[in-house]
Amino acid sequence: MSIKSEVAPSRTKKFVGVLLMALGVCSGAAIAQQQPAPSQPAPQPAATSDNAAPKFELFAGYSWLDPRGFYSVPENPSIALKAPTMNKGFGVAGTKNFGNVFGFTVDYSYHWTDAFQAQTFMAGPQIKSRSEHFQPFAHILAGGANLAPQITRGSSQWRPVLAGGGGIDLLLTPRFALRIFQADYMYTNFKTDFPTGEPSRWNAVRLQGGIVFNAGLEKELPVSAACTAQPASMMAGEQVKVQVTPTNFNPKRTLTYTWSSTGGKVAGNDASTTVDTNGLAPGSYTVKASVSDGRKKNPAVAECSAAFTINEPPKHPPTISCTATPTTVRAGDPVTINSTGNSPDGRPLTYTYTSTGGKLTPNGATATLDTTGASAGPVTINCSVSDDRNLTASTTTNANIEVPPPPPTSSKLNEITFPNDKKPARVDNTAKAILDDVALRLQREPDSKAVVVGYATADETKKKINKNLAQQRAINTKACLDGVEVSCENQGKQIDPSRIEVRTGTGDQNKAEIWIVPSGASFTGEGTTPVDESKVKVQARTAAPAPHKKAAKKPAAQ
Repeated sequence: MSIKSEVAPSRTKKFVGVLLMALGVCSGAAIAQQQPAPSQPAPQPAATSDNAAPKFELFAGYSWLDPRGFYSVPENPSIALKAPTMNKGFGVAGTKNFGNVFGFTVDYSYHWTDAFQAQTFMAGPQIKSRSEHFQPFAHILAGGANLAPQITRGSSQWRPVLAGGGGIDLLLTPRFALRIFQADYMYTNFKTDFPTGEPSRWNAVRLQGGIVFNAGLEKELPVSAACTAQPASMMAGEQVKVQVTPTNFNPKRTLTYTWSSTGGKVAGNDASTTVDTNGLAPGSYTVKASVSDGRKKNPAVAECSAAFTINEPPKHPPTISCTATPTTVRAGDPVTINSTGNSPDGRPLTYTYTSTGGKLTPNGATATLDTTGASAGPVTINCSVSDDRNLTASTTTNANIEVPPPPPTSSKLNEITFPNDKKPARVDNTAKAILDDVALRLQREPDSKAVVVGYATADETKKKINKNLAQQRAINTKACLDGVEVSCENQGKQIDPSRIEVRTGTGDQNKAEIWIVPSGASFTGEGTTPVDESKVKVQARTAAPAPHKKAAKKPAAQ
């Protein structure tokens, strides 16, 4: 009988496709590991570390093979049997690495049973992802397979073989690793005398495990760091940029940075930082950086420092200008002093003042000069400014103090007499001419007022009819000034009645006095009495004297 010796080709194609996909993923991960993190500085020459690639990798270990194919029975060539699993075997391999990812592998394995044996010799490319502990790899191998005569039913055969697979190494030390497993698919065939005439195909699975020795490791270099500060000297308030450059750190590790400074405020925890020098006193300061690869056990740490200097600022004295407002005042009036100080170095300023007269009250950049009691004439005010370094500047300004004129007072402008015995309160033409002049004066001085003071003699007031003669004379005089008395003929010079006050005096005279009271002055009225104008009526200059009886009744009406 015969048994078909082929494994379905579709399965083989699927296996090869999955293997190629795994190779691509593993290659991408390995390449990505070689890229530095965005926050890291440019890679520096790295020392050999626990996951750096050695020049050579040498593997030796156990190998197990499942042929997954058929062989012919020597006693009966027409019978094809499934090839048995080969539990006995060993494998060795050597890999030359080109960089940290890619290598070239030469592989040999030998497997046997009590009945027959098979050996393979292959070579091909390998890629490997190197982490701190677990390092997966994948490879594609091609070469030859030697199958024993018991399998081929003739002499031993060397046949082409194609393999692909991978595994995982557990890194124990930089030199030794444990190959936890390696799984390979191997395809080969051989010629036999099966009744079908078809060659036998093996879609074999090989499993291996053992020890990996890493040879050609570079000598580990100590890690270091270099710090630079720019600018190296500056004025307080400027920023200092500090950069650290690490050397010989594993480029696959994420570095951490710690910064400190003997002055200023440090910002940031990357490979570069800034120092805010605002408020620092002149002098030298040091910024220190500590770089670590972050390993929990025996981390690699390097430190460095950079110095910067805060320069002494130039000492420019302040400037000042000041003005007096107003520049001319009367004694007793205040003067405001305004000062404008400036420090080119931006220092705080203090103002002081002195004067040759008056009393000064300072208030920062302003002061008030009280001129009460000050002598007339110019007063010099000295304005000074100083900064916190006792650098000063000064200037002067002037104010002129005038003696105020005496306050306005009322004065007697003129007087009129009443010579007519028959009409003792009548304003005659002579008096009218005097009152015309008074009206002109009041017109020229619209802010002034007039006071009319009427008098009467003792002999005149003995008559009962002349009891109110002084009041009547004052009323009649006002009437000629404000135009109430038409016969005075001074309509063109009429004065507002509110500007004219009427009073009576105590002197023994037959007259009326006219006083002028300027704006701001007052009429003291000593010895005079205001007239109630509602009780005394104006008498016309042409009217006859009032009858005696009516005059006698007038006081009773009051």
